[in-house]
Amino acid sequence: MRGMHSKLGGPKNNNSAVNDKIDRLSELKIDRTEAPAKPRRWPWVLGGVIVAIGVVGLLLTAILNGPIEVQSETVRITQANTAGASVLDASGYVVARRQATVSSKIAGKVLEVLIEEGMTVAKDQVVARLDNSTQKAQLALAEAQLGSAKAALDEVRAQLTQAELDLGRAEELARRQLASAADLDAARANADTLRARLVSGEGNVVVARRSVDVSRDQMDNTIIRAPFAGVVVTKNAQPGEMISPISAGGGFTRTGICTIVDMASLEIEVDVNEAYIQRVQSGQSVNAVLDAYPDWQIPAEVIAIVPTADRQKATVRVRIGFREIDSRVLRDMGVKVAFLGKQQSKAEAPAATIFVSRDAIRTDSEGTFVWIIRNDAVQRRAITTGPSSGARQQVVAGLGAGDRIVVAAEAELTPGQGIRISQ
Repeated sequence: MRGMHSKLGGPKNNNSAVNDKIDRLSELKIDRTEAPAKPRRWPWVLGGVIVAIGVVGLLLTAILNGPIEVQSETVRITQANTAGASVLDASGYVVARRQATVSSKIAGKVLEVLIEEGMTVAKDQVVARLDNSTQKAQLALAEAQLGSAKAALDEVRAQLTQAELDLGRAEELARRQLASAADLDAARANADTLRARLVSGEGNVVVARRSVDVSRDQMDNTIIRAPFAGVVVTKNAQPGEMISPISAGGGFTRTGICTIVDMASLEIEVDVNEAYIQRVQSGQSVNAVLDAYPDWQIPAEVIAIVPTADRQKATVRVRIGFREIDSRVLRDMGVKVAFLGKQQSKAEAPAATIFVSRDAIRTDSEGTFVWIIRNDAVQRRAITTGPSSGARQQVVAGLGAGDRIVVAAEAELTPGQGIRISQ
């Protein structure tokens, strides 16, 4: 029976072992019914926030420490406008006493134009060149003629030396009565002839040398230069066009290369009604206001009263000079002038003062101030203000002529802040 039980129990043990292995294998299978774990995103978000903070910090640093763009103006001295100071008002235009349309002395074809409108030129600066091929050939011919005249003169000198030697021998032979008088006369005549040819040859050399000078002057005339320093206001000719100092009568020939104006010679011309000309005197102080800058009063004075009247307009022309030349004053600008009374003239005139844009003046708890520009940075400058005139504010103390101040800035300024002046 025991043997039978052992035999019967053997298969049961084997089956249980197999089941255990199957259970263990099933535990090794991947359960795909569970949802996959979500990736962690917070490290990336944190990194992006850190980068954004860094960029913002750099931008703030650049804004705080980098140059700030500003608008500026230069402080200038002007004449205060005193009510009742004017005894006569008039209007006129800015003119140039020194201007010229630059042309050539000879007719020719324009080869090169070296200027443009608005360009500043110096005295004797080359502004254009003409075709000089003909003048160059004439100069070469004149130089060749001069060389030929010099060679002919050297030949005559050599012949004259020989003739004088022959004459000396003939005179010695005649003295010894070894030569006839006819031989002596022939030797003298030959020497005299060569002396005359020598004088003529020297004259020919002088003429040839003068011809070379004329040809060189003609060559120089093909180079057109500025007669004085100034600014080019018009350009009248282009390369390839013909130019002549004499008008071609409506043809295609130009009469000038350009027009140059001496900006230092600008002045004002006004026509004063002859009924009021007694109120104007030479040297009288004048306040001038350009139509382009109505808030800018320019100190000026009467230069001269032209001693003639316009019969048709019943006016007298008066020349007025600026006491200070400014680059903003341009030729042909319209201008209004106020002739100051006798008590306002010269030494008795109101003291010149400073007016600046009201936008440039700032006020805080410490007082009124402006920002002064020094070496591409700003400095605070306390000022004392006076009465205003339109968009301008009088500055009694704190500023001087030539100071450059900030009118507007794209951000708040601090002392020592770097700036960049807008164009």
